Amino acid sequence: MDKRLLVIMVLIMTIFIGFGIIIPVLPDVVTGSGAENVHLGLLLSVYSLVSFLMSPLWGSLSDRLGRRPIIMIGTLGFSASFFIFGMAGDNLMLMYVSRILGGLFSGAVTACAVAYVADITSEDNRTKGMGLVGMSIGLGFIFGPAVGGLLSSFGYHVPFFVAAALALAMFGFAAVTLKESLTEESRRKAQEAKKGSRWAAFVGSLKYLYILSFFVSFTLAGLEATLLLFQRDQIGATPTQLGIMFAVSGIVGALIQGGVVRRLIKKGQEARVIGLGLVLSAVGFILILFSSSLLTASIYLSVFAAGNALIRPCVTSLITQKTKVGQGVASGLNSSMDSLGRITGPLLGAGVYDYSHQLPFIAGAVVSLAALYLLYRYMAADRSDHRLAERLVS
Repeated sequence: MDKRLLVIMVLIMTIFIGFGIIIPVLPDVVTGSGAENVHLGLLLSVYSLVSFLMSPLWGSLSDRLGRRPIIMIGTLGFSASFFIFGMAGDNLMLMYVSRILGGLFSGAVTACAVAYVADITSEDNRTKGMGLVGMSIGLGFIFGPAVGGLLSSFGYHVPFFVAAALALAMFGFAAVTLKESLTEESRRKAQEAKKGSRWAAFVGSLKYLYILSFFVSFTLAGLEATLLLFQRDQIGATPTQLGIMFAVSGIVGALIQGGVVRRLIKKGQEARVIGLGLVLSAVGFILILFSSSLLTASIYLSVFAAGNALIRPCVTSLITQKTKVGQGVASGLNSSMDSLGRITGPLLGAGVYDYSHQLPFIAGAVVSLAALYLLYRYMAADRSDHRLAERLVS
């Protein structure tokens, strides 16, 4: 394995451990401060709104300045955002400041890390590389929520300080080990290129993949915002038990992305795997409604996680293979669509939960199945693009 890819995997995994640590305690921290449930959805959404606005800018900037400095800036800012939340106490305003800063710097890490992997992998190995990125994220979600649930026994704000320390450690790690992936020539060409719209990548068949990426994030974010509330009502789940659920499902997702996606899926098979993943996600949403114990809840969440694990690396791989713009711009736009889903998902999930505890999960299943139409449109448009290219060549 390329040493640079291993460094990025460690970086991503540790960042997402820090991100996952706060998941089991965030609902209790927010509601424990006296704030209404709606602020949980708003805090999740404002983070994603800022990330949505900033990710393409970070990606474009990394095309000109290089991936390494932007990733390092992102890890340092990420650390500061978690520290501020840990210091917030019951101050809701500081919680919002923290989430805004987190959203500001998150795109610098995630979008540029994906672009970095695209830089150092060939098209034939791109899906394998993205599978390893997905596995790293999955491993972060294995250890993150589980550790967060355990740390919550020392105080609900302790996980935020631990997350800040991990991100700061990654800043030091990147400073010592991370080498630049862009050549001087690539950066020079990006600097000479005319500045275009952030939506320059949103063209042709790829626009359907970007919308599909939004749908996937929308359903995942809605689940994250309502799962603890639902399982607390359904089986009396605690933050620690929620951490166990995410740990089990994270192991499943990591095994699929590090095993199935990396070793078995070859170039040209991505679209069919995405279709399978969408169906599995829909089934997982419905099964969650029938949770009766910690065991069944973990199994049903793992079905959803398996579907999600198949979708994400394949969508990212196709986008980075077929984009006609810089990898930073393409990855930045994909990160923006992910953030857009994370803006609207929690708002809708939390908004309809009080009306019906089952509705967020039913809606997630419906949206997952509806995304199959986007996949169909992508495949049809991609075939049309290939026929047009063949006629131009001949």
